[in-house]
Amino acid sequence: MPLNAGNHDPVQGKALSDAEEASETTPLLPPASVYSWQPLTKQELEAAAGSPEWRATRHYLVLAFWLTWVTMLAAACTIVVLSPRPVPTCLKWWQKSLFYRLQPELTGSEGNNVSDHLLHLQSLGVGALILEGVFHKKASLTNLSTPTENLAALAQIQHLFMESKKAGLRVVLDLCKATLLELEEAAWNSDRLSNYSSAEKHALRFWLEQGVAGFVICDTDEAYSEETLLEWRGVLEEFGHRGVKKIIVVKQTSDVLRPIRGSNNVTLVNMVLKSILPKSHHHLSADEVVHAVEAWLQMSPEEAWSGWSIGGKVSHELKRLLLVLMMTLPGSPALQHKDIINQTKSQKTEHSATVALLTTLSHSKAKEEALLYGSFTFLPVNGSSNSSSNSSSSPAPVLAFLRSWGCVQFLILLNFGSDSYTLDPAWASSLPEKGVFVASTGMNHLGSMSLFSFNLQPREAIVVKLFKAGSYS
Repeated sequence: MPLNAGNHDPVQGKALSDAEEASETTPLLPPASVYSWQPLTKQELEAAAGSPEWRATRHYLVLAFWLTWVTMLAAACTIVVLSPRPVPTCLKWWQKSLFYRLQPELTGSEGNNVSDHLLHLQSLGVGALILEGVFHKKASLTNLSTPTENLAALAQIQHLFMESKKAGLRVVLDLCKATLLELEEAAWNSDRLSNYSSAEKHALRFWLEQGVAGFVICDTDEAYSEETLLEWRGVLEEFGHRGVKKIIVVKQTSDVLRPIRGSNNVTLVNMVLKSILPKSHHHLSADEVVHAVEAWLQMSPEEAWSGWSIGGKVSHELKRLLLVLMMTLPGSPALQHKDIINQTKSQKTEHSATVALLTTLSHSKAKEEALLYGSFTFLPVNGSSNSSSNSSSSPAPVLAFLRSWGCVQFLILLNFGSDSYTLDPAWASSLPEKGVFVASTGMNHLGSMSLFSFNLQPREAIVVKLFKAGSYS
């Protein structure tokens, strides 16, 4: 019974009712079944999905998704458009062609044999032929009535032109040894050619009609003057409208290009053909080659587009290094026949590595923007010799330069010395350490490499495509 059952004093309390007594035994929380979640039935879900409130919510969510997606796409396009990037130069055909200098001994009795090699040249990446030795000194452009020891007749030239066209090769005619004062008179046998300018234009038209893509003159020729070049350009532009643009190439005979007589305008010529090495009767030493190459690499770029040839005599090992140099410099390389075509099986075996190197370099240059029109940066090298015989005070005979286009960088290293070299990590701290081999003189390097742990072997040149960690460019 209640403790205060007999006490009716208001201060002491009063008796509890039955309901109040029952509330003391009631649990504080209701059973879990009261708050348990029950999934909607199919009928309830269909009714809720079709309600106006949920239909409006769906529309707003879809609209918000597409607005967000379009905003992100517009922001990405804006970033791509406004981001600074290099603009490719529109290169002419001669600015991206590999020239092959056809020597006199291959245009005589062996002329037909050359035609058999044209497809092979094209497969190596050759795009144009410079036909040399067609004219002796004091010979006329079209006076072929008396065969020369280098070229039997005009028919042989025409055959070569026809075969070159089939192989996709352009032909540029070298006129450096021709006397340009007596052009065309014998072939046309016309008294109307009474002055030099008229005969000259007829001769140019004659050869252009045969399919010639341009002419090579020396900077010592009489034609190397403003008046003559303007007349020549008029004729070449006339034929250029009919098909492939025709060019004038000037062969540089000295270390510095001579100014055009009567003008300082070098834009009258399309390309200047330069020799990397000075002319010599003996094989140049490694030091002489290094000094000559370094002088060219340190020169400021000129207005006229450059073509490169080796020029002087060097050993076969150094010639491979110069091949790498010419194929990676800005401009158009011009190779000699002895570097590609060999007449005997033993010679072909000996030069197989050179041919493989040329093929790799030509194909890389054809597809890599950095090697076509990328910027050029000369990098002085502070190498460390791996040979105790080399004096630490003497400069390393190692040359290097960089070809860059956007995020893509090609590093070219050339070791002209007789010792191997390891690059100092502080030499070019801004360059990526990792790279992948593109080509080497021995064609014996493949895959990725670490720049500062690689030993550059004697008489070795390498072409490396650098990349940053996580980059796949």
